[in-house]
Amino acid sequence: MSKLTVRQARQESAIGQSATLQGWVRTRRDSKGGFSFIELNDGSCLANIQVVADADLPNYEAEIKHLTAGCSITVHGDVKESGGRGQATELQATELIVHGWADPDAYPLQKKRHSLEKLREWAHLRPRTNTIGAVMRVRNQVCRSIHDFFQDEGFLYVHTPVITASDCEGAGEMFRVTTIDPANPPRDEQGAVDYAQDFFDRPSYLTVSGQLEGEIYATALGKIYTFGPTFRAENSNTSRHLAEFWMVEPEAAFYELEDNMDLAERFLKRIVGDVLANCDEDMQFFHQRIDDTVLAAMQAVAEQPFERLSYTDAIKLLEESGEKFEFPIAWGADLQAEHERYLTEKKIKAPVILHDYPRSIKPFYMRVNDDDKTVRAMDVLVPRVGEIIGGSQREERLDVLEGRMAEQGLDPQDYWWYLDLRRFGTVPHAGFGLGLERMVQFVTGMANIRDVIPFPRTPGNAEF
Repeated sequence: MSKLTVRQARQESAIGQSATLQGWVRTRRDSKGGFSFIELNDGSCLANIQVVADADLPNYEAEIKHLTAGCSITVHGDVKESGGRGQATELQATELIVHGWADPDAYPLQKKRHSLEKLREWAHLRPRTNTIGAVMRVRNQVCRSIHDFFQDEGFLYVHTPVITASDCEGAGEMFRVTTIDPANPPRDEQGAVDYAQDFFDRPSYLTVSGQLEGEIYATALGKIYTFGPTFRAENSNTSRHLAEFWMVEPEAAFYELEDNMDLAERFLKRIVGDVLANCDEDMQFFHQRIDDTVLAAMQAVAEQPFERLSYTDAIKLLEESGEKFEFPIAWGADLQAEHERYLTEKKIKAPVILHDYPRSIKPFYMRVNDDDKTVRAMDVLVPRVGEIIGGSQREERLDVLEGRMAEQGLDPQDYWWYLDLRRFGTVPHAGFGLGLERMVQFVTGMANIRDVIPFPRTPGNAEF
């Protein structure tokens, strides 16, 4: 007897097999003919499989007739062609074992449809819903595609540290890591907290990016990528922000901005193509239940060439658009989501790569252009989401990098090792970052970023 997943057992090729299925009951209904229909799901796919349990099973009256949503069971039986609509197969049970009961008066995931906001209160149970289950299967495919893409492109997977003393973004919104007793911290002669007595002998934080450390390995090994959790202590209680999120950050030596843009376009096309090819059932669910524009937006990424547009030209298009934006348009200001969506959805109607941004709004590590006003930055914009990738060619010139750090009030001593990379065999290099959750939002159409990560970390929320 084969142990099959529901996904496998639903295939016509499974007909005639003796099989064991295990999972959780979604529904049970009894027939007057002396048998019960049980809808079983194990998370391997969106759909359930129908289990037919006859009344002559030994535990039919004592257990099977009392199954409710949430109960966990093992079923042995024979996979047969189904006479029901919308399903190729069903399982005729020869034995059914109940592992765990779910009190219908207490189990919250009954037939009533709950809002996604309500489901966040039950983070331990919400993976059993169709929506979150579908999100996690698609998220899994996206993660697999990320690794497959970079491995196929010859990038080396490097694990950069989660704890760091460097602030890559320079914004200061970082979670501090310390063993100092907050009720009785050691003090120096000036009365300030003496971090020399802390575990790491200096102020240390959870990382906001693995980029700087990634550059170390790119300037030794050529092409690398990092993929791991990052953290930002930004007190933003919005549908677009998380305090803990996952970032993919490739970094490549001897890459310039054009190489970086080419890589980003290939990367997004690979992810979207894999999801369309391998997650059809879940994608149909998102198209029908969540956002009926999601498939068209994905097709645009998969099939259309990305438009490349300088920041300066984008500002001109926005100024000439006649649109009434909440945030005013001006050269030197960062673009907002409404501006990005106008460009991708109304004006250009395709994914857009914006490049060459004003130096005043970008971090110190981005390469300064010859005009001395802009840097070799790039943002990839997609319909519905706006910015999904941010990156740049890195500043490889030591004197220019030191000047940029001075502009932004950074102490070169804190980045001595980063400056050393420019002293010893400096090379042109470039990279970018993709927020995994933003990518999952794009391909699923989910409106709130808290619904595309297993356990969202937001202000006031770290229970699960």
